[in-house]
Amino acid sequence: MFLVSFVGVLASLRDNICLLQAFMYILGICLFIELIGGVVALIFRNQTIDFLNDNIRRGIQNYYDDLDFKNIMDFVQKQFKCCGGEDFKDWSQNPYHECSAPGPLACGVPYTCCIRNKTDIMNTMCGYKTIDKERLSVQHIIYSRGCTHAVLIWFLDNYSIMAGVLLGILIPQFLGVLLSLLYITRVEDIIAEHKLDESLLEGAQQKSETGIEGAGCCMCYPE
Repeated sequence: MFLVSFVGVLASLRDNICLLQAFMYILGICLFIELIGGVVALIFRNQTIDFLNDNIRRGIQNYYDDLDFKNIMDFVQKQFKCCGGEDFKDWSQNPYHECSAPGPLACGVPYTCCIRNKTDIMNTMCGYKTIDKERLSVQHIIYSRGCTHAVLIWFLDNYSIMAGVLLGILIPQFLGVLLSLLYITRVEDIIAEHKLDESLLEGAQQKSETGIEGAGCCMCYPE
């Protein structure tokens, strides 16, 4: 997006038709892809959820190696009070948390999955030995609901906020395409007017030179 914005700024500063058109088409294509992606995600909601769960499981495998994913996953689990992708057992995909792994993390979940009060002292081993147990037996210890379902439910409960966010993203892009089209039209009109003025000026100069040549020694313009 930085490159697209740079092209737009440069095009507006230089009044370059090619750059303006490139900016408009790129922005229009991005807007079209976003709309199509949103529609497809809604139509194939189950497939979208499965796709998200698969990607979360792959991220869980490298949870301790990918710091960016770790921070995002920890934030989501704490804010949405959830654990894993589909459910808390997804953490068995991690080599440190699978039940056959050596070490204290085996068969457990990260502490961000744990249910705790704000006044409690953080216990990083609160999810110890929970993966191999049934959901009902651990629901008072950890969040047993998966994060994809938790986030989806939050979206449905706060659809007005999400609609506002989506409009805040899409409307500026649509206005960018519309204003680019209007600006291109205006620049083309100015160029056409300039060329017309030049052609009229050249015609007037040629007519003036012809009249002067036929005026004779009195230098009078012919009637």
